[in-house]
Amino acid sequence: MAEVLSQNEIDSLLAALSSGEMDAEQLKQEKTEKKVKTYDFKRALRFSKDQIRSLTRIHENFARLLTTYFSAALRTFVQINVASVDQLPYDEFIRSIPKMTILNIFEAPPLEGRMVLEVNPNIAYAMLDRLMGGRGVTPSKIDHLTEIETIILEKIFSKALDHFNEAWKNVIECEAYLDVMETNPQFMQIVSPNETVAVISLSTKIGEVSGMVNLCLPHVVLEPIMPNLSAHYWMGHQKKSRDEGELVKLQQNVSLADIPVITELGQSTMTIQEFLQLAVNDVIVLNQEVEQPLIVYVDHIPKFYGQPGTVKGKLAVQITGLYRKGEDEDE
Repeated sequence: MAEVLSQNEIDSLLAALSSGEMDAEQLKQEKTEKKVKTYDFKRALRFSKDQIRSLTRIHENFARLLTTYFSAALRTFVQINVASVDQLPYDEFIRSIPKMTILNIFEAPPLEGRMVLEVNPNIAYAMLDRLMGGRGVTPSKIDHLTEIETIILEKIFSKALDHFNEAWKNVIECEAYLDVMETNPQFMQIVSPNETVAVISLSTKIGEVSGMVNLCLPHVVLEPIMPNLSAHYWMGHQKKSRDEGELVKLQQNVSLADIPVITELGQSTMTIQEFLQLAVNDVIVLNQEVEQPLIVYVDHIPKFYGQPGTVKGKLAVQITGLYRKGEDEDE
């Protein structure tokens, strides 16, 4: 994207050209020169921009599903949003996370290989505190997990992976399951250090505690379904075929909906003074003649003509025709 200059920058540039401090020919020469962009072969870009956008859409849905799940499980305010989607070497990802963190290593058949859901200790301990009846605060000193704490976290994150399956179902039907939980990144070597991974960073807030949840997806694991991450495939599979059962259920729900039906006998206009002087047995003359059909309103919209009467001692209206806009004005 070209850089847009502010008005002050434009004025300064024109002033420099006018005073001779800057040469216009030099500017033209700099523009025509080829610019060299540094490329790091160790940081190979294996995901295209189109595929990164698809990963962003998938995990925005994943974040919404996790927000609903954790809000219900922890019974407190939880907000999860996609902060960024980047691709980087696996070794760089390992160096970027804390030395003591929660690493949920999982698999998602039919995909071959392992992936990682890394949860910042602040977030993990806030979850533990809520699940054990606390207010959801993080201790000042974070120690190693006890056996009971490990079992509790494994249980809640195992269920969270069910929503991973739901978020990816438009691309691939997978069955993610938690393989093992680690706390030291040095003991986790799921791919080679130079392997490119997609890192989806989820900004997470639980009550007053904030932190990051990172999802690490190696390129070698996603490689078989990379064509499915293109915009053409994504948009094509967003259109679902109409289910006849859903259509019937929708019709049933609509047919049972309550709507107001009103018949208007006529209208009249009077002053405030006349209204205040109304008394018992006074007669208000309407603008509707006795021979004229009444207008029947359905949900405050004129739909039918009707004729007043009674049925079994109750007031009733008999439908005599469909209301067409303009007919009533012509009469």
